[in-house]
Amino acid sequence: MEIRPILSALLRSKTGAILVALQVAISLAILTNALHIVGVRQAVAARPTGIAGENSVFYIRVRHLVEGSHQQQIARQQSETQALRAIGGVASAAFASQAPISRSGWTTSLAATRTPGADTSPGAMYYSSDSLVDTWGLKLVQGRDLRPDDVVDIDGKTSPEELFPKSVLMTRALAGKLWPGAAGVLGKTVYFGTSPDGNAATVVGVIDTLQTQNGELAARGDYALIVPIRQSFSPAMYTVRAEAGQLDRVMKEAEATLRASNQGRAIITMQTAAADRKERYRADMALSWMLIAVSVLLLLITASGIVGMASLWVTQRRKQIGVRRALGARRTDILRYFITENFMITSVGVLCGVALSVALNQLLVSRLEMARLPLAYLAVGAGVFWALGVAAVYGPAWRAASISPATATRSA
Repeated sequence: MEIRPILSALLRSKTGAILVALQVAISLAILTNALHIVGVRQAVAARPTGIAGENSVFYIRVRHLVEGSHQQQIARQQSETQALRAIGGVASAAFASQAPISRSGWTTSLAATRTPGADTSPGAMYYSSDSLVDTWGLKLVQGRDLRPDDVVDIDGKTSPEELFPKSVLMTRALAGKLWPGAAGVLGKTVYFGTSPDGNAATVVGVIDTLQTQNGELAARGDYALIVPIRQSFSPAMYTVRAEAGQLDRVMKEAEATLRASNQGRAIITMQTAAADRKERYRADMALSWMLIAVSVLLLLITASGIVGMASLWVTQRRKQIGVRRALGARRTDILRYFITENFMITSVGVLCGVALSVALNQLLVSRLEMARLPLAYLAVGAGVFWALGVAAVYGPAWRAASISPATATRSA
C-alpha cells in the first residue's frame, strides 16, 4: 500500500498539505451553507400564491380624476367590470381591493372569540363583490363560494360601522391559526378584533391557498380572507384572466376600452401577476445568483490551489520520480501516487469542512433564524470536493507520470 509512504512524505512537508486542506475546509463550509441559502430562497420564491395559471392573470388600476359620489363610483365599477368581460379573449374579470404579493393592501386583526386578551392573528382582507374564486382559480377545500346575496354595499364615509358582511372565505392556514386542531371550521364565527362591538362574520368556505399582499414567510404568508364587500375605492382595481395565449392582446384591448369609456379622465396602469412575483422576489433572486457566483468562484480558487500545489510538488520531486521510474514504476503507479496523495489531503479538508459547515449553520440558525442545514448538502459538498480534487490533480499527476528516468536523472 502507498498510503504509509505518502503519509510519511506529507508529515515531513506539512505546510503545503495544510494549506490545501484548509482551503478545502473553508470552501466546503461556505459552499454548503451558501447553496442551502440559495435553496431556501428559491423555495420561497416558488411558493404558490393560490392563483392558478398566474401567467394568464393581470391587474388594471384606474384612478379617476373625477371620483364622484359613492353611488357613481359603484356604478362605474360595475360598468367597467362588464366592459372588461366583454373583451374577446377574457375568461373572467372581477373587481378586487388588492392582489397577492403586490406589496400593498389591507390587513386586519382577527380572533376566534371576543374575550379580552384572547389570541389574535393578522389577516389580509380581500374585498370583492365578484367571485375571486372563479377569476383567480382558487381551490375551495371546504364549503361554498360567496354568492351575490352575501355582498354588502358599504360607503366608507356614511355607512354605519355595524354594516358588515355576515359571510367570509378564509384560507386553510388562517383557519388552522384561529382554531388549531379543529376538524372543520364551517359555520364558525370569526371576529374582527376583540372589542365587544367589533364586527363578526361566519366562515362559509375555506380555500387552500391565498397569499397575503406582502407574502410573508412561513404560514403567516397565507393568512388571508375574502370579504364580500362592494365599496368605492380609488384607484379602482380589476383583476382579469385571459384565455391561454391571449394575455398581451387582452391587456392592450383592456387599456384601450377603459380609456375610451373614461374619455381620458383617468390614469390607467397595468401589471401582470407574473410581474408582481418577479418584483416581490427580486432581492431573493439577486441574493441567490450572488451566492451561486461566489460558490463557483470558490470552486475555481480551490481547484487552482490544488493544481498549483501539485505542480510544485511534481517539480520538487522530479529526481524521486525518475528513480521510481528507473526501478520499474509504471506511469499508472506515479499517477495513482499523486491522486492518492491529493485524495488524502482533500479528505482531511472535507472532514474539517463538514465540522465547520455545521458550526457555521448553527451560527446562522441562532443569529438569523435560518433553517438547519440538511445532511444531503454535506454529502453532496463532500463528493464535489473529492471529485474536484481528483480532477484538479490529474493534469500535474499525468505530467509527473510522463517524466522519463533519464530526464529526471539529468535534471537532478
